Amino acid sequence: MLKNKGMNLLKRIFRFYYEGFKSMTIGKTLWIIILIKLFVMFAILKVFFFPNILKRNFNTDEERSRYVIEQLTTKPK
Repeated sequence: MLKNKGMNLLKRIFRFYYEGFKSMTIGKTLWIIILIKLFVMFAILKVFFFPNILKRNFNTDEERSRYVIEQLTTKPK
């Protein structure tokens, strides 16, 4: 019985958002702009501004983990 109520609640929530998005006019354009901005932030900026230093400087996972532990546990000078 509880499982059925949970599924019914999920269906109602899904239907609520589905109907809301379906009837949008300006909102669809805004969501497209938001999705494009998120893509730019996470896909493009990550490549240029956040290189994978650990992968570049170390060959194995063991070397990477040793370096990270060392950085976390040693006191900065």
